[in-house]
Amino acid sequence: MNKEANYTHTFDRVRVVMVNTTEPGNLGAAARAMKNMNLSQLTLVNPQGYPSAVATARASGADDVLSNALVYNSLKEALQGAHLVIGASARQRNIKWKQMDVVGTCSEIQKTTSVENQSVAVVFGTEKYGLTNEELDLCQILMTIPGNPDYFSLNVASAIQVFAYQNYVYNTTTQFEQSSNEIASFDELEGFYAHLAQALEHMGYFKDKRPKALLMRRLRRFFGRAEPEKEEVAILRGILRNIKPFEK
Repeated sequence: MNKEANYTHTFDRVRVVMVNTTEPGNLGAAARAMKNMNLSQLTLVNPQGYPSAVATARASGADDVLSNALVYNSLKEALQGAHLVIGASARQRNIKWKQMDVVGTCSEIQKTTSVENQSVAVVFGTEKYGLTNEELDLCQILMTIPGNPDYFSLNVASAIQVFAYQNYVYNTTTQFEQSSNEIASFDELEGFYAHLAQALEHMGYFKDKRPKALLMRRLRRFFGRAEPEKEEVAILRGILRNIKPFEK
């Protein structure tokens, strides 16, 4: 088996998620960028103009990636089953998500996919506004692509090309030792966050000066940076169950 074949599983476990894409040509261009760099898992959330002849033409031979794309009505649905969720953004936010450049992000991707059956979702927002804060709440890492600070207007398909290239280079030149510790999946983390919010509501923790939305966002960032393992989330939920939210 050649070196590239050894990394097939890594590429198969990385899904590119495009949210509310308005230009069908960008869907085709993204599929073309992905196939060039050995990525095939394209996921679309509320795409406009899909399927379309424009998208197929821009795919330029990557029709299989485009036609096999999974389509969902919400980002939360599209992320089910992922163990690491990365959001791409060029804008700074008031609340600091764990932020990494594209190179560092690819390191995290390889660490995650080196464990059997773990997968990663990399999320790209709309052409005009990128990802909203609410969409970034579902992500554990904020990925940025460095560029000219005086002019940075990277097309979404171009951003996917940059990421896909760096991911290909990184995963064909660097290896991590296999880890047996499975990190918590997106579904497990979302269940934990819902359970945590329920417990805090029961305790009367949320007040006017401690609004629920802001505090839960900060707690998501905290646990996102920690990258909790499956067993650790189970322990935390066991603690929360002892609060017994429904018993007064």
